[in-house]
Amino acid sequence: MATEGGGKEMNEIKTQFTTREGLYKLLPHSEYSRPNRVPFNSQGSNPVRVSFVNLNDQSGNGDRLCFNVGRELYFYIYKGVRKAADLSKPIDKRIYKGTQPTCHDFNHLTATAESVSLLVGFSAGQVQLIDPIKKETSKLFNEENSCQHLWKVDWNEERENESSKTSEEALVTVQRLIDKSRVTCVKWVPGSESLFLVAHSSGNMYLYNVEHTCGTTAPHYQLLKQGESFAVHTCKSKSTRNPLLKWTVGEGALNEFAFSPDGKFLACVSQDGFLRVFNFDSVELHGTMKSYFGGLLCVCWSPDGKYIVTGGEDDLVTVWSFVDCRVIARGHGHKSWVSVVAFDPYTTSVEESDPMEFSGSDEDFQDLLHFGRDRANSTQSRLSKRNSTDSRPVSVTYRFGSVGQDTQLCLWDLTEDILFPHQPLSRARTHTNVMNATSPPAGSNGNSVSTPGNSVPPPLPRSNSLPHSAVSNAGSKSSVMDGAIASGVSKFATLSLHDRKERHHEKDHKRNHSMGHISSKSSDKLNLVTKTKTDPAKTLGTPLCPRMEDVPLLEPLICKKIAHERLTVLIFLEDCIVTACQEGFICTWGRPGKVGVLSSPNQASSPGGTVV
Repeated sequence: MATEGGGKEMNEIKTQFTTREGLYKLLPHSEYSRPNRVPFNSQGSNPVRVSFVNLNDQSGNGDRLCFNVGRELYFYIYKGVRKAADLSKPIDKRIYKGTQPTCHDFNHLTATAESVSLLVGFSAGQVQLIDPIKKETSKLFNEENSCQHLWKVDWNEERENESSKTSEEALVTVQRLIDKSRVTCVKWVPGSESLFLVAHSSGNMYLYNVEHTCGTTAPHYQLLKQGESFAVHTCKSKSTRNPLLKWTVGEGALNEFAFSPDGKFLACVSQDGFLRVFNFDSVELHGTMKSYFGGLLCVCWSPDGKYIVTGGEDDLVTVWSFVDCRVIARGHGHKSWVSVVAFDPYTTSVEESDPMEFSGSDEDFQDLLHFGRDRANSTQSRLSKRNSTDSRPVSVTYRFGSVGQDTQLCLWDLTEDILFPHQPLSRARTHTNVMNATSPPAGSNGNSVSTPGNSVPPPLPRSNSLPHSAVSNAGSKSSVMDGAIASGVSKFATLSLHDRKERHHEKDHKRNHSMGHISSKSSDKLNLVTKTKTDPAKTLGTPLCPRMEDVPLLEPLICKKIAHERLTVLIFLEDCIVTACQEGFICTWGRPGKVGVLSSPNQASSPGGTVV
């Protein structure tokens, strides 16, 4: 990689960047990849994805890393900023024939030092449950007579400076009875040891239980609930079998979904350009939003569940308020499709006076640092607690990031002048670039909507409820599935960031290629979504899709080119940021003050250059 201190060419690869809290540095010895460290030829391959799990072992090396490259799947001990990566010793490595891994997810509830449950979705539609520690494959879902069509061959593969045991698995596709399309997203249901949700490029989602079989015949469904552009069916069978539920959402591929921090709500983004947020238990639609144009590709929740950020083919990041069910800001910094968005809980701040001071006890501060490590056991977020118990002015800054096909990493601050636009700002606020933003009506209906992180709806101390607010459907219907225990919302804090210069007003995008608002007419077919498109002009300028000049436009704190190929991963950890590109390189960026002297084996530096 090129050094930051070199030339000023636009394609220069950055190895460090600075924000107000300090210097972030790329750690070349903490880079993970295939053992041969050769860039992967990514043409025609599925995106590289990364999953983490902490096993809480007593050795201090509890973090484990899983990533897919082409038809290969790797499982390593992740040493982060502490020690260099040893690529010659993967805990498990699998090579698949006939299909490729597309996504994966660990069950954090059941993970131990001796065993971990990992779900893997595939391009041919199957979902596999494996234990990479025990090197076992327990089940295969969405495959007829799956036990007859899966086998494994182990052998010792000797290479120069490398000796590893590799599992090659052939998933022979005879007939997939549930869904034949690519798996786009797979996640365990928060708080459950056995339930998981799978999304496909067909636009369908399926709820599975690892304890149940899929059956040897195609499932028959009966309608449970339908609404605007979605329908949910149960599996009609004499005995309980998978899938438990089938969701048909929107039109086109369902690209990603994300559970709210407490597990009660589900945000889905689709190729039709819509964000749809559901109450997961009652299967009720809470709210929707439409992209400026094109499909939405990624989605994430703020740590307290109050905001959702999406990214997609309009090159924008869009911030949507869960409480008010409306777009509150857009961010423009990417030059191509946005592939991943993620909040940084460790650099999200709640402040009362001096923006460089943490307003809490030392004990609170130590608790806040463990937001991501102990999410399932955490209680109420510090932000919600402060809003509900303290009348002093509070300055709020949410940090989130995005990466895209333009190979750029962008960091953004969502500050109180965006969150509470019609209230006087406290002295501690940071400035966010607001361009030609029109204030929403000042009226208030007095209703308060419970956010996914709060058991009791806290009043917003610095804003009134807006006219677009909606009342949650939680509790209006009985739960349609058991075991979705709320995982709670953790505490978070650290620093707010510096001011940014204002930009000239951005012209409206004119590439209105996305599908229009979808009709909610009823139908007897399983796919209840109509195929007709609505004139984009009828959607643009409505609360579903405000015009560019009608909402604040954020400017990124930093926007740096950090890879040669499109970026596919962005994960915020306590002491580092993890990114990955389609060449198969997983990079670790040490946070300010977290980078020490690595104890490293003799290992080649990052392909393409070194850091000086």
